[in-house]
Parts: sequence; C-alpha cells; structure tokens
Amino acid sequence: MKLKSLLLTTLVTLLYLHGNAQELSFKTEYLGKSGYYYLPPGEKPREKIGDGKGSAMVYQASANIPLSMKMNENNQSTAWGIGLGGAYVSLKNQNFSEQMVSEIMNLQVGIYHLRPLNEKWSLRASLGMGVFSPSTDFSKVSFKNVLGSGGVVFIRHLKPNLAIGGGAAINSTLGYPMIFPAVYLKWKTEGKFDLNIELIEGLDVSAGYEFNEKFKLSYALEMNGQVALLKKDGKDVIFSHQYIVTGFRPEVKVGEKLSVTGMAGLNIYRPASYSDRNLKGVFASDNDYYFSVSPYASVGLKIKF
Repeated sequence: MKLKSLLLTTLVTLLYLHGNAQELSFKTEYLGKSGYYYLPPGEKPREKIGDGKGSAMVYQASANIPLSMKMNENNQSTAWGIGLGGAYVSLKNQNFSEQMVSEIMNLQVGIYHLRPLNEKWSLRASLGMGVFSPSTDFSKVSFKNVLGSGGVVFIRHLKPNLAIGGGAAINSTLGYPMIFPAVYLKWKTEGKFDLNIELIEGLDVSAGYEFNEKFKLSYALEMNGQVALLKKDGKDVIFSHQYIVTGFRPEVKVGEKLSVTGMAGLNIYRPASYSDRNLKGVFASDNDYYFSVSPYASVGLKIKF
C-alpha cells in the first residue's frame, strides 16, 4: 500500500468522530528505529536514502461524551454527544540531509449524532474542527493549522454482528473544502474465539481468544496515522506520518469499567513524507518515502462510563 492510498484514508477519516461508545482511552506506542527508503514509480527496486533512520513515540487520548441518548422498541439508540481526541508524536530522526518534522500535535473536537432510520438502516453524522501542527508551541499555531470537517454515513445492519455503510466526508485538509467518500465496516463474531474487522477511524483487524472473563489475547493488524500542516520552501505542505502494525494484543479487565491493553510485534510499513497541500500532491507518484520494518510495542487504558 503506497503513501497516496494511506494519505487518502487519513483524509477520509480525519476528524470523523463516530462516538458509538461511552469511553475514555489512552495509548502510548513505540515504533523502533529503522532505515528510510524511497519507492520509485513503476517496478523499480526501492532506494535507501543515505544513512537516514528514525523511530517514533506516539501518545494518544480520546473520549466520547454522550449528551443525550434514548432507546426505541427495537433496542436502537438515538444519541447526541461530543467527541474529543488528541495525539502527540515525537519523531527521533537521524542523519537526514534535509530537515524533517520532529514532532506532531493533533487536537480534535466535534459533535456527533446517531439515529436509526428503520429496523435495518441507521445514520451517523458529525461536525468538528481540529489543530494539526508540527509544534506544541501554541504561539506558532495559525489558522493554516486549523481544519474543519463534517460527515454523514448511512449504515446497513445486515446481521446483529455485521454492518456496512457509506457516505461522504467534507474537510479542508487541502486548503479548501472537498468531499471525500466515507466507508464504514464493522463485523464481529462472538464466543471464546472471535474475529473482528473495523474500518471506521483507521483499520483494526483481529482474531482473539478469551481465556476467561479477565484475560483475552488477540493477533491484530492496525493502521493509524497523524498529519501536520506547515510551510516548506514557501509552499503549503502536508507532512503525513502513518503506520501499519501487527502483533499479539493482550487485554486485561481490571474491573467492570477498566481494562488494560497492549501490543507487541512489528511495524511493517511507516510512510513519513511531505506532499503539496493540494489534490495533485496527494496522488503524486514521487512521494513514496517510508521507514522500513521495525519493532513495535504499545500499552493503553480504556475506561467505560
């Protein structure tokens, strides 16, 4: 999967707050040191960029706060709520001839709405804004770092454990409002052994086994990322940092409302590069720069309320 595909996924899900759980979560991720490469267009072999290498630490937090919720006779919910999200990335880059972004701050807030349309269909809508900056110094944050967005998705509930949907998301990532397709997929089996696929905010695929009420172990594949908006050589650009990771993901329930999660495995693909802040830049074939395979580990908390 090349950078332009991953960046499009980020654009589609950026600020798309879906809020289907009353939950507060924290997560810390470590992506180990690896070399930096360029993948030329066509069938040419990849090229190593000098002695460039890097690692990253990612700190994330999110909360979905319901403002109102009611259930109908079919046990379907109509809800309004506020979604909050934040991420800080520390990029430890070494031996680069050109300056690279060393930190990213993403802060988001939005309002979401969920309502059933009938027994088989429901609607999710959101409206939000956020700050996407290459610095944590708020004195350096300008209007160029602020994005607004909204989205509407219509969801078909095929089975109690399977739902698919589609719609539209609008945001100003490219410097002007644009509409992108929005995709929704959620499928989960129940029992001691379960499979789970979610394409809502990023990608989460897992197969897990519940040893008891307190402990579950899964093998998972996740995709996530962050962006920073800035000026480079006098032009408005996007610095995109994304990663696909896989490994074993344990989950320990400490109580009815608190669980501890972790993951140990590999970062298998980590694109990190600049692109012009326009549609042509997003799909350019000359910006496929990435860090190679490296160790990965994470730890997190989930609190339900």
